[in-house]
Amino acid sequence: MRDQSVSRRHLLKSAVVGSAGLALPGLLGAETAIAASSGNGSMIGVPFPKTEKVRVGLVGVGGRGSGLLGDLLAIEGVEVNALCDIVPAKVARGQAQATRRGGKEPAAYTKDEHDFENLCRRDDLDLIYIATPWEWHVPIATTAMKNGKHAAVEVPAATTLKDCWELVDTSERTRRHCVMLENCCYGYNELLVLNMVRDGVFGELTHGEAAYLHDLRGILFSDRGEGLWRRAWHLRRNGNLYPTHGLGPVAHYLSINRGDRFDFMVSVSSQEAGLSAYARKRLPEGDPKRSEKYACGDMNTSILKTALGRTVMLQHNVSSPRPYSRLNSIAGSQGLFVDYPARIFIDGQEGREEWQNLDRFREKYEHALWKKVGDLARKMGGHGGMDYVMSFRLIQCLREGLVPDMDVYDAAAWCAPGPMSVASVSNGSAPQKFPDFTRGRWQEKRPDIPSLL
Repeated sequence: MRDQSVSRRHLLKSAVVGSAGLALPGLLGAETAIAASSGNGSMIGVPFPKTEKVRVGLVGVGGRGSGLLGDLLAIEGVEVNALCDIVPAKVARGQAQATRRGGKEPAAYTKDEHDFENLCRRDDLDLIYIATPWEWHVPIATTAMKNGKHAAVEVPAATTLKDCWELVDTSERTRRHCVMLENCCYGYNELLVLNMVRDGVFGELTHGEAAYLHDLRGILFSDRGEGLWRRAWHLRRNGNLYPTHGLGPVAHYLSINRGDRFDFMVSVSSQEAGLSAYARKRLPEGDPKRSEKYACGDMNTSILKTALGRTVMLQHNVSSPRPYSRLNSIAGSQGLFVDYPARIFIDGQEGREEWQNLDRFREKYEHALWKKVGDLARKMGGHGGMDYVMSFRLIQCLREGLVPDMDVYDAAAWCAPGPMSVASVSNGSAPQKFPDFTRGRWQEKRPDIPSLL
């Protein structure tokens, strides 16, 4: 019974949150005024204070949170001191997970949906990991920063432009970092190709393709886990509900916020069919889910244009039967890389119209992070090891006092296509202008994920 009540509560809350995206066109015109009004200093290039032991609190100990907890417990120099979830059994499971690893039992916060506020007030935490339903990401991240902690928030970090700005403004005001936990930026192929891009293998870059194409129908209709809240977003929003997995790596290839920026975008959605068909086929007569009407089209396709004239195709589809893909493609004047499966074509190669295997480039371009911790990452297993590499690198940045690879401006820029796609679709695919979350500093060339550690 608890699962059903939680499901109902989260579906109603998410539906209300999702409907806010339909009012976005009015917000877009105010972005210049918002950007100009802030007197806070930028967080671009600001290193973490060097912290030998990184003390972590985790909010959200469900399926995703448990995986993140396992990675954190395996990283040297990490101390997990507190766990928070509205389901006490999940926190208890996390506490047992920590003690089995030989650590002390983390404190539990399970009183209500706002008990994370008490966790954030603790004086023995440096970093708050956030793995909750999407509508809680910004409230928890901003609370963490206001209490002097850095925030590491799951994707998408924000679902409205207003909340993107709230993260940026709070990070600047508190001088605390807000890092989105975009694990796909740390995938083996993604980092290898990033090294190739930096070495000029593809020449002058012109176009990228990014996506989240993943059959989630079983998860969306589940009576537990993400099924308790994620399907609700499909009831009210028609656009790209989950843009960052595909977009993050391509944004790194294109040096977004580091010499280029997203300028504007247009978006179009197909009709909805997949979730309705699944409900009719799989759910029993009388199940209230069968009467739900979904606003979100099965396939959303957006085209983004950058200030330097590059283009990005960005897609989202979690409602259709299909193999998994993030597209993950980058093209330039000398060739291109296309993933799923990974293949490459370079101008002047032998076999003029044949793809090459990526293996021939691994020895030269394998990223230092995968050389350093790749074997352990693969044993940990989270999404092929990218989860562990991501958390290892974030903790390394805190322990060594380094500038984070991804900052709050990246989080905002990569999340913005979510609400902007809704605004475009609802206005006949009208172009939507990107806010400049960096307040003019996007032209500064600076590193993201270093090639050498």
